[in-house]
Parts: sequence; structure tokens; C-alpha cells
Amino acid sequence: MQRALKTLIVTGAIALVFAPMQARADGFVSPWVGSAFGSGNGIGIGNGVSASEIKNGQTTIGVNLGGMGAGIIGGELDFGYSPSFFGDKTLFGNNTVIDVMGNVIVGIPVGGQHGAGIRPYPTGGAGLLRTQIDGGTLGNISYSRNGFGWNAGGGVMGYFAYHIGLRGDLRYLRAVKETDFGFTTSENLGSLKFWRASIGVVFR
Repeated sequence: MQRALKTLIVTGAIALVFAPMQARADGFVSPWVGSAFGSGNGIGIGNGVSASEIKNGQTTIGVNLGGMGAGIIGGELDFGYSPSFFGDKTLFGNNTVIDVMGNVIVGIPVGGQHGAGIRPYPTGGAGLLRTQIDGGTLGNISYSRNGFGWNAGGGVMGYFAYHIGLRGDLRYLRAVKETDFGFTTSENLGSLKFWRASIGVVFR
């Protein structure tokens, strides 16, 4: 968690430098930290561990960059990085999930587009969903896959002033194809899927 917070602070400092440039186009940059949960299928994978137990509450960090165009409909790029997503390194070795997705976002500014106000929004899109596992006690596994995935969710951006505020976000991410990690299970793990709740600073 300390590493995630350090990354959030550094990314936020970089975003602050570019915030005035983004503001001219009603753009925004939002570094965030969150948690991935609700992704398990309850399938036993050995050693008394189930998928539902190893894929909940994992820390995830990232950044969103976007613009609202005319002020209501816009787009954003979502980047998320989840270290030790499937569990600790003892079981799975080095393991991560990365998403890079392009989204449509619809946000209605309450209180206007200038100064303090809030902007609730739904968002959805598709793109890259990369999974990687390397080693661990479950087997001598070396697996990585760049797959196609989609996400949908929503949240709210609340601004203290024109340039800075907070953003809370909840979204569901899912891979299109089934995931085969290369070790024996009682049945297929199915498509990688999880919820992600996050909070971050937003600059515009």
C-alpha cells in the first residue's frame, strides 16, 4: 500500500504540471488508488485455496486521462495496474493484471463547468486486459496473455475549484475469452472478471 501511495503522489505531481494545459480543452487527469474484488468463481485450485479467496481486496493503482468535449460527452483512457492480483507471491509468484482501455464518458456538470461543482457520470469501453503469472508453489507456471476486454461503471467527480477535486469510481472489468492458466482445476476458471473501486485526485 505504501508503494501504491507513493506512485499516486508522484503521478499526481506530474498531472498537476499538465493540468492548466488540459483545462483549456475541459480535459482531466486523475491518478487513483483502489481495490479489486468480487472476481472469484469459487472454484478450488488446490492447496485448499479457491479463486474467490485469492482474488479479492487486491490493491490496484492507475490513472485516467480524458476530455469532455462540449462538456457532457467525452472520452477517457483508463490505465490500471494490479500487482499480486491472483494472490501472494508464495502461491503464484510474480502475478499482475493490467488494463488499458478507451472509454466513452457521459458527465453532466452540476453547478456548471467552472469553479466548484460535481459531475456524476457513467462510463464504458474496451481495450487491452493483460494477465501474467510466473512461478509459485502451485506449479512451475509461466503464463502471460494480452487479451481483449471491456469495462462499464460510473462515479462522480467533485471539484473544490476549477482545477482540482476528487473522483470516486466503481467499474466492472471482464475479459472476452476464457482464461487458461495452465494448471489443473476442477473446472475452467472462466473469463477473468472483477470489480474495481477507486478514489483519486482529479485535475482539469
